[in-house]
Formats: sequence, structure tokens, C-alpha cells
Amino acid sequence: MRTPAEILREAKTIALVGASPKPDRPSNGVMRYLLEQGYDVIPVRPAGCAEVLGVPCVRTLEEIDREIDVVDVFRRPEFTPDVARGAVAAGAGALWLQLGIVSAEARRIAEEAELDYVEDACTAVVHRRDVRGT
Repeated sequence: MRTPAEILREAKTIALVGASPKPDRPSNGVMRYLLEQGYDVIPVRPAGCAEVLGVPCVRTLEEIDREIDVVDVFRRPEFTPDVARGAVAAGAGALWLQLGIVSAEARRIAEEAELDYVEDACTAVVHRRDVRGT
């Protein structure tokens, strides 16, 4: 298993599940940061959203037409097992649950499929601290 910093160093495409078009939401700030760092970030929202930060939304991970390196999740813990199953089905390389999100079932699903797994950590914070070193 790769470390969180290794996952981010090697990633190019990040599917951000639960991305919000509202600027005051944490997912919006993290998506903005990741875009600024050069990642291809795809917002995933089940309904009611055409775009986030100028990037068209998709409804499911399966709609993404390119390799997904990281599925970055901003959903409550009870929704993460389904997201984990979607990440496996989409052939993602890693499942990352954001700060405050922990799920034993999502971990089990990811690890059984040999996806790298991170929980209770912010991609922006880890990138800033461990990848950029600032």
C-alpha cells in the first residue's frame, strides 16, 4: 500500500464525490486547491449540478471516461461503502475518505479489491504538507 503522499504524487485524475458548487463548502475549497495544483478533478454529484468551478459534473463514477487515480470522498460514512463499490467498479487506484470520515466497510471493500485506502485525512492538507512541503 502506498502512503497518502505517494498516492497524491502519482495521481493525475481525481474524482471528487460530493463536490459542491457552493464556495463556502469544504469540498469546493479542496477541489479549487487540487485544480490549482494541476490535477484533473472531476466533480461527482448524483443530481442537480451542471458544473463545479467550471468543470462539468458527472452523476456516477462509472460515467468517467478516463482512468481514475483517486476517488476523493466528501460523503457521510454511511454512504461510503457504495462509493467504495463504485470506485472498484470504475477501476480506481485509491479510495480516499476526507477528514472526519471513517468506514470499516469501505476500508474492507477497498482493501479486498487492492485499492490504496486513506481515511480521515484531507487531500489538500496532505498535498500541501507532504507533497509540496509547505
